[in-house]
Amino acid sequence: MEGLSRFAVASITVGSLLGLGGCASAPRGNSGPAAEAPAYRVGDRWVYHGDDGFRVKTEWDETREVTAISSEGITVRIATKGALDVVRTELWSAPGQVKVGAVYDNQTRRFAVPLERYDFPLAPGKSWNQWVKNYTEFTKETGEINRYVHVSGWEQVATPAGNFDAIKMQVLMRLDDETFWRWPTTCNYTVWYAPAPRSVVRAELDAQYAEKDGGLEGGAAVRTQHGVVELVSFTPGS
Repeated sequence: MEGLSRFAVASITVGSLLGLGGCASAPRGNSGPAAEAPAYRVGDRWVYHGDDGFRVKTEWDETREVTAISSEGITVRIATKGALDVVRTELWSAPGQVKVGAVYDNQTRRFAVPLERYDFPLAPGKSWNQWVKNYTEFTKETGEINRYVHVSGWEQVATPAGNFDAIKMQVLMRLDDETFWRWPTTCNYTVWYAPAPRSVVRAELDAQYAEKDGGLEGGAAVRTQHGVVELVSFTPGS
């Protein structure tokens, strides 16, 4: 769920969605149809709950709301409350295409070309691999990240917002945060996108980096993410 992070991950009203998750002809496995690009509306609002860590969990809530749709794209306000209180804004040139946003933490990045967060339509077996240059506002540095996504198949996913028919994706990402003493952070995410709420409904997040022991990338690993984010509610705009 990109714009997802150690302290913030992305973020449907429950009564309006409980009946939307499944039906008699619900898709299953690799035989289901493609998930088409959603039609967002101003006022679309998603709330997520996330936790991260092993024995001691860090928890947070995040609200995402579409605040404007124009020729520039889709503007989304993201507010995180919990271990870290942050308010930021993302700009999507089209559904799934990120011009300005976050990929791992709350640090806003401006991409040279839109990041293909979700390459709609999402069909089982589809994959894409992108190298994209970006400027990180927090560090004032430029870099290039690599992001690979493979679309698996349809599953029914239970969340606090209800049960949803969702298409599963595996996301592998290599960040641009290498230093003299450590290699870049590598992320391994599993996310489930559901058409009914027009959003990801569950994400499992793992990330780590390796220290530079003797110049080999097989040095000591440091885990930086081990979390789960789930949809709590969705309120559609008008």
